[in-house]
Amino acid sequence: MDFLLNISPICTAFLTVVIPLLAFLYQAIVGKKDQSGLVGTLAIIFSFVLSLLTFLDVWNAMPLSSEITWFKIGNTTFTVGILLNNLSSLMLLLVSTIAVPVHIYSKSYMHGDAGIHRYWMYLSLFCFAMLGLVIMNNLLLMYVFWELVGFASYLLIGFWYTKDAAVQANKKAFLVNRIGDLGFLIGIAIVYSQFGTLNLVTLFGNDGLIANTSVENGLWISPHNSMDAIWLTVTGISFFLGAMAKSAQFPLHVWLPDAMEGPTSVSSLIHAATMVAAGVFLMSTLFPLFNDTVLLIIAIIGTTTATIAAYFALAQYDIKKILAFSTISQLGYMMVGIGIGTWDAAMFHLLTHAFFKCLLFLCAGAVIHEMAHLKAHSKHDFDPQDLRNMGGLRHYMPQTFILMTVASLALAGFPLTSGYLSKDSIIISAFEWASAKGPMFQIVPITLIIVSIMTAFYIGRLLFKAFFSELRIKSLLGSSVDLNESPKLMLWPMYFLGICCVFPLFSFNPISYHDAWVMDGLLVQYPYETNHTAHLVIPMILTVGALSVWVLAWRWYAKGQYPLHANSLANRISLNQGYLNIFNEKIIVNSVLNLSKLSYWIDRHIVDGFIHIFINFIQQIALLSHWLDKNIVDGLVNTFGKIALLLGNFARSTQNGKLQTYLYSVFLLVIVGLVYLLLR
Repeated sequence: MDFLLNISPICTAFLTVVIPLLAFLYQAIVGKKDQSGLVGTLAIIFSFVLSLLTFLDVWNAMPLSSEITWFKIGNTTFTVGILLNNLSSLMLLLVSTIAVPVHIYSKSYMHGDAGIHRYWMYLSLFCFAMLGLVIMNNLLLMYVFWELVGFASYLLIGFWYTKDAAVQANKKAFLVNRIGDLGFLIGIAIVYSQFGTLNLVTLFGNDGLIANTSVENGLWISPHNSMDAIWLTVTGISFFLGAMAKSAQFPLHVWLPDAMEGPTSVSSLIHAATMVAAGVFLMSTLFPLFNDTVLLIIAIIGTTTATIAAYFALAQYDIKKILAFSTISQLGYMMVGIGIGTWDAAMFHLLTHAFFKCLLFLCAGAVIHEMAHLKAHSKHDFDPQDLRNMGGLRHYMPQTFILMTVASLALAGFPLTSGYLSKDSIIISAFEWASAKGPMFQIVPITLIIVSIMTAFYIGRLLFKAFFSELRIKSLLGSSVDLNESPKLMLWPMYFLGICCVFPLFSFNPISYHDAWVMDGLLVQYPYETNHTAHLVIPMILTVGALSVWVLAWRWYAKGQYPLHANSLANRISLNQGYLNIFNEKIIVNSVLNLSKLSYWIDRHIVDGFIHIFINFIQQIALLSHWLDKNIVDGLVNTFGKIALLLGNFARSTQNGKLQTYLYSVFLLVIVGLVYLLLR
């Protein structure tokens, strides 16, 4: 340990990233011979220890940067480097901290799977990519790891590739994320054109190029170049497009619910804590680049995403899809935090969300795991993820129930939980932002309050339907209800995450987010006036609202007194995700397919037809040329040749040395001469 303490933070950060890569390479070489996952698990534990040492050295200290030459283009040198500051070291620790319990949980959850060796290999690759992304010191390297994260996610989502749904889900995730990646790439190109560098220290340092940039007379002026001011907005929107896809913002959120086709442990790691958080991390990193127009767009999209995702979660029956829409909604909150200028609050919520959402997924995985065992044991066919097949599970899985309740309270932002602190930091800041901007902007904090109450309702609905009342398929099973608590190897990681869901880990003051160490370390110069009334009233509204909807959910789902028609229009819209997938399928996908068919028809009949006509025309010209050459040109030449041959033969025949021939010739010439004289 003393040896580790003496290593520089740059070295420990480098080793944190490289060790999962080595585990991936080892598992790729060994293949099916290593199915225990021991190498991958030990690698991520070691990475966690190193990331913790890095964090302790870097947090609230001077930022560190180290780089080496990568390649040169003209006079520009691109480097490979590491940047360690409060933001990057926090993300480095978060990713490794979440990855450790997921790896341990997976040893039991994925036990006996036929492709388990691939699972461990893909998991190590993903951890390497995500850890690398958060400490890179330039945008080009960030983009490389950004793409690698997407590729590793593609592999994990489609892990069960024999299922058509999984194959379609990973293709959908891959294609939607390519849209965002194009925006990221455009943003990189504009930044390089304007500043001549992609180095984050050079761009965003205290006296960096961004700090010395201004907008004057319609021009965006930097020390390196100047261009029309509109390009500043285009740059911000381009980077936000990349974040929209990766962090599942409306309307590019459609891939995330389908991504639940991967193993639940994968969902907990990728789609609750790390990959989807990459977009929020990118926005926080590039925050000084955004102008007011871009920030307002981010706030509007974030609010819209939080609202529609919460609404879609209300009527879902798949336990994982409820959590997927919950993730989308909470990511919307984080984007609002960035849009209103408080990216520190966004990162605080990202941090707390990572723990309680990871726990929610692991608890859901434990429930699905036991329901799947029940299905196999009973030999009855039912969906182990459908809430309509659950009920009364708290009697069979009491520890899982308690842990899921803790995580649900954190998600709902209930007092004494971490979610209470971080969610309040965004909603209260949004209210103060709106107060400074004008009355119309109040729609943002009001909407966020409503969404928070909706969040409490749908997570309460999940708890009451799954864990209360009676097991709904008990009549189908008879007396053979073989349901048990999760194995200890699954429970231990869940207990760890449960501890991380309560307030002491983040602040010793359970009711004030200003005292959280994360907010102190990521302190943002907040330009809006503090409203002390909002700090008192908004938490009360959220708490009373949550308690009210839980009472309502208890009556509806635990007591079975649901008064509404399950097939109502509002329910159908929520259950079918606003028919966005159908819209995309019918309008966008089918339009593209029809355009492709039209393009094929034009290519086959118009373009190829024109080419065939042109080819036939050329062939006919060639045939005519051949006929003219053979019959006219060659014929004329051959005719002269034959005439010359005949004349030659004739002349040769007269020179045969016979006297009679010569006399005939003289006689013939005399006759010809006489005829000529007579004809004159």
